Amino acid sequence: MAFVHVMFYSGQMDEYEPTLSPNLAVPGRAASSNRAGRFEPYRRVVVDDGWDIQEPTQVVRTEVSEQRVTKILAKNSSPDLSFDRSINPYRGCEHGCIYCFARPTHAYLGLSPGLDFETRLIARPGADIALQKEISRPDYQPKTIAIGTNTDPYQPIEARYQIMRKILCVLRDFGHPVTIVTKGTLIERDVDILGEMGAAGLVNVGISVTSLNAKLSRTMEPRVPAPMRRLKVIENLANAGCPVRVMVAPVVPGLTDHELENILSAAAKAGATSASWIMLRLPLEVSGLFQEWLAKTNPDRAARVMARVREMHGGKDYDAQWGKRMRGEGKYAEMIAQRFKIAAHRAGLERKNPALRTDLFQVPGRAKQLSLF
Repeated sequence: MAFVHVMFYSGQMDEYEPTLSPNLAVPGRAASSNRAGRFEPYRRVVVDDGWDIQEPTQVVRTEVSEQRVTKILAKNSSPDLSFDRSINPYRGCEHGCIYCFARPTHAYLGLSPGLDFETRLIARPGADIALQKEISRPDYQPKTIAIGTNTDPYQPIEARYQIMRKILCVLRDFGHPVTIVTKGTLIERDVDILGEMGAAGLVNVGISVTSLNAKLSRTMEPRVPAPMRRLKVIENLANAGCPVRVMVAPVVPGLTDHELENILSAAAKAGATSASWIMLRLPLEVSGLFQEWLAKTNPDRAARVMARVREMHGGKDYDAQWGKRMRGEGKYAEMIAQRFKIAAHRAGLERKNPALRTDLFQVPGRAKQLSLF
């Protein structure tokens, strides 16, 4: 059969309207649709054009475009977060985690938070040069920069672009504190820099482990390294002298919540020194994408999972209120919080990593100003 994409005027799209051609192969991808973002005036569906012609199978490949960077530091004022500035070396993420709360940001680019988010990526070469200029300003005040809070800085294309390594070199040379969140094993490439910065109190790393079930992980996080491999990353970073926090993020009710204690125990044995957790978040387009994935991969649990999610958000799929969006509310959320507290204590992960140092910051080649007091 031959198929054609048809553009329609804006309006809510029927959840059953196909957005991907049947002859399109999407191996290793979590999203099963590619609906237009919420700002788009048109939507696209696939229809049979009536011609009885067999079309060849086409495999969706990752496409990378580049963005010219003049400023790289993003400011944050959310009271839910412990940092006020961050860096995103890439937009979109090939890891393709179906639950990723960053998916809706692709809509700002005129792209779909669905398959486009996983396959149409934007790299930001020159980020290190922009960063160097920004933190060299005479009025700049150093505070911890967070990297990986939106999309993963160590996703596969980092091997080609090496943007993250160049950023780390700048931060090391300036004595600037940084926190990193990742699922990628490529971070081991930078263990030389991270070990040095860790010894100086300038870095800590968070490794996300959502599930120890390799089969579940492969469908939910299709291009993320296997869970056991991520535990090995924790071990390698810890052995190099870099403090590591295990992140049980997200906890998926009815699907991964039973693994909470085992994840913390395994991470502690691997060398993690602290831990954190975040409940599943389904903002904007993520909710529909996640429910499509649930119906396809775990149809017997779909109703139970979504019932728990809505229980924590006043009957809604998501509540964006500060203080609630990360953990949810109600008895189930309280139970998870209590289980985490007990399990973290038993594993020796209840302590927080020491605050990172800012007193080592100095612009290379510039004399450090002495205090008058």
